[in-house]
Amino acid sequence: MKKYAKETQVGLFVLVGFLAIAYMSVKLGNVHLFGDDSYSITAKFNDVTGLKVNAPVQMYGVEVGFVEKIGIDQENGMSSVGLRIKKDVKLTDDTIASVKTSGLIGDKYVKLSRGGGEPIQAGAVLRDTESSIDLEELISKYVFGGV
Repeated sequence: MKKYAKETQVGLFVLVGFLAIAYMSVKLGNVHLFGDDSYSITAKFNDVTGLKVNAPVQMYGVEVGFVEKIGIDQENGMSSVGLRIKKDVKLTDDTIASVKTSGLIGDKYVKLSRGGGEPIQAGAVLRDTESSIDLEELISKYVFGGV
């Protein structure tokens, strides 16, 4: 019995380490293994410069989801942003999605402003959007007299 005591302790230590790594990967990686507590919607923007996948989605200053994917809608000439929203957050058909910057030169995030219209279902498309303000473009307009 004493012969395998050290090996058993090492094995348990390694097993606990793997379980801890798996748990942290699931928690930090927005992975949902057991049930899905969110739904997907799409927002169409003219410009999403600087917005990245996994960027937060906020409503009233509270994080309510994240950016799931970013692509191009070539038919309409717009950016298509897939948003993953928590199930308990109810949005309406007149919700406005805006790309904002946290701080002066911080990371981009999506801000949702809820309206008073009809509730939307999973898979809905938000067309009321506001693109991000491009600081470079703004400065060049000022410098070269475009303002």
